[in-house]
Order: sequence, then C-alpha cells, then structure tokens
Amino acid sequence: MRVVSLVPSLTLTLFDLGLDATSIVGRTPWCIHPQQHVEHIEVVGGTKNPKLKKILATSPDVVVLDREENPKDIHDALLENGIDVFVSYVESPADVPNMLRQLGAKVGCGQRGETMAVMLEEQLKLYENTSIGPMRVLPMIWHKPLMTVSPSRYAGALLETLGVKVPDLEPQGNGYPVVSIQGIIDHSIDGLLLSSEPHDFTLQEGEEIANQVRNAGGGEVWFTTIDGEALTWFGSHTIKGLAHLHEVLESLKNSNKSESTTSKR
Repeated sequence: MRVVSLVPSLTLTLFDLGLDATSIVGRTPWCIHPQQHVEHIEVVGGTKNPKLKKILATSPDVVVLDREENPKDIHDALLENGIDVFVSYVESPADVPNMLRQLGAKVGCGQRGETMAVMLEEQLKLYENTSIGPMRVLPMIWHKPLMTVSPSRYAGALLETLGVKVPDLEPQGNGYPVVSIQGIIDHSIDGLLLSSEPHDFTLQEGEEIANQVRNAGGGEVWFTTIDGEALTWFGSHTIKGLAHLHEVLESLKNSNKSESTTSKR
C-alpha cells in the first residue's frame, strides 16, 4: 500500500493506524508529526497547492484529502489519472469515529481504525453532560483580520462538545467569521482562546484586543493561548485534543479570573 496524504492531521492518523514511512510516500510540508518519521517522506506540495506531477511520481495506491483543506481540482485530476482517493469531511468530533473506521478500512488497517473509533466514542460519551458553565468564548485563529471559527466547523464544535458556548457571528457565512471589536461586545464574549495555528497568537496580541474592547465600552475579556493542534487536528489526535482542551477549560472555570493565562502543550 502506497499512500500520499495531503492532510496534516491525517498523516499522523495514518501512522497511528499502523502505517509507516515505507507506506506513506508523499506529504505536505505541514505534515510534521510524527517528526522522526515524516522527515523521510517526499513533499508533494502544500495543502492548497499540491503538485499533481509530484503526486503521480510516487505511484500512489490512494491519496488522502480533506474536502475543506484541499482544492477540488487536485481531487478531480487524481480521479482523471485513475488514482484512488479518500476524502474526509469532518464538521465535529462526533464525525471522527466513522471517519477513522473508513480511513482504516481504506488503507488496510480496519481493526485498528475500529479500536480508535470506539475509544473516541467512549470519550465523547463522558462529555455528553459536560458544562463548563455560562462561558462564551471565541477561538481565535487569525490576527489580521481577526478571525474565529463558528460552531458549525470542527474547532468550534469541539469546544461546544466540552461544554462552552461558541457564538456564531455569521450564521450564513463560510464558518470562519471576521471578528470586530463591536462584535465581541455585542455577543457578550467572556474570553478569547488564542490559537497557536494557523496564526501563532501571543499574549500581547490578546491584551491589545482586550484593551480595544474595554476602550470601546465593553467589559473585561480574558484571553489565553491554546495549542492549535489540539483545537484543529481531527483524526487520531481528536482524543488528545479533547482531553487537553477539557483540562484548559476546567482550569479557566476554576480560576474564574479575568486576567491572561497561558496554556502550553
């Protein structure tokens, strides 16, 4: 089995399913885990600009893509060249178990995929009645312009799974709203979760946003940096991401403070 992965979190998932660097023959530069293995794998272009010729040169049996992360034209070109594809589409942690089953079956690791899926399903059950309390948060992913994630997308849905409220600033939008200072005030945001990716937020940037809210007549808004991989990497990492962010949110709940804190991996 020769697999090319154009999805960073699913490259990690493929290794966790049991494949190795002899089976995974192509990746993007953003496929950085597990580091000791991926460094030996050919880079075939980025997530948004994969190179068809490089992919075909690896003679893949299957190429792993994501509907949101990779361009449709590369998907269509692969099919035109007779290459089998696996396309993920995950909107919430609840979608991940079946995706793990399907991906596992696709690459000949069905038993391991089933095991991972059951583990995640059991973990999700633990959070069914979880409530961090009346905490309204925005996961911040980009700085200029300020952007967040709606609850209709994986990162926002993950946080809501853990019992906080992620307001949808643009219900009819693309799931990644631009955030205004007035919008933070109007939606009564309690806190900002400053992701480390795709933009690596700093506490200083969080302080600047909080000051702008205050100067515009809003209340105090706390902010904290969080691990972007825990927030956005779906697949096998969902299990770790849920556990990590649950710990972060519980800590924020228990501290109940309006000053900045930092959470690191």
